[in-house]
Amino acid sequence: MSFSVTEPSPKTKWFAGVMVVGYAIVTLLPLIWIIATGFKSPADAISYPPKVIFEPTLEGYVNLFTERTRATPEMLEAAGPPETWYQEIVRGQDMVISGPSRYGARFLNSVIIGFGSTALCMILGTAAAYAFSRFRVPLKDDLLFFILSTRMMPPIAVAIPIFLMFRQIGLNDTHLGMILLYTAVNLSLSVWLLKGFIDEIPIEYEEAALIDGYTRFQAFYKVVLPQAATGIASTAIFCLIFAWNEYAFAVLLTSGTAQTAPPFIPTIIGVGGKDWPAVAAGATIFLVPVMIFTILLRKHLLRGITFGAVRK
Repeated sequence: MSFSVTEPSPKTKWFAGVMVVGYAIVTLLPLIWIIATGFKSPADAISYPPKVIFEPTLEGYVNLFTERTRATPEMLEAAGPPETWYQEIVRGQDMVISGPSRYGARFLNSVIIGFGSTALCMILGTAAAYAFSRFRVPLKDDLLFFILSTRMMPPIAVAIPIFLMFRQIGLNDTHLGMILLYTAVNLSLSVWLLKGFIDEIPIEYEEAALIDGYTRFQAFYKVVLPQAATGIASTAIFCLIFAWNEYAFAVLLTSGTAQTAPPFIPTIIGVGGKDWPAVAAGATIFLVPVMIFTILLRKHLLRGITFGAVRK
């Protein structure tokens, strides 16, 4: 009977498969529960014991995107029959829609700030990583450690000084201020990750391009950048996830104009307390852009994680 050192045994494969499936179930169960709660009624959302089987409703999503006011029977009769399905849901609560909620604006702020800071971070991070990788920078190791050290401190430690500085220069509660702040926080991560990717690209490719008459920028743009696309995509995912989910800075530095969805979702109030289906609906919708972005770049992410692991 032959035995392979590198090929795992059937028992090992079975055990690994069980572990992966178990881990996937444990990690996905909270997400599935949040998505399901978004389709529950307020009574089912807080029922005890928790309801696994329930009658789905879009009440949570309607409450998320609308502002409602309590109406008397006379007011409901004067308003006439509901014209749309969501008005019918609201009328069932003895309420009328007074206008749209602020969730749409907060979600748009998250898109602008999250993707804006990620794009700026990739531009600056790629340029800095290329310089550290290809040029003789004085005190390179010390500078790289200093850049990394900015990632070590907790955000709350510098939140108050940043708040005072932003208020002084007029960046408090602005999209530009949050984009610059998240870029500064993520820049250390992007520089370190991208430097590792660029170090793996042979410098001979650039030297051949320079001999052929390319300028340094053309060699970078046409030779290095395409080969570093995998690392850029992987780094962009990590930077976007941080900027998308960041809470501490958003709570302190935004309140209206540039407030993002994370500090807004917990403030969704229903009649008599928290509207948990609306909160769950807001969290579910908030997951979609990052999920789509990650799925689109998943091949680059897998290649980026294993890049340089096997050398010829």
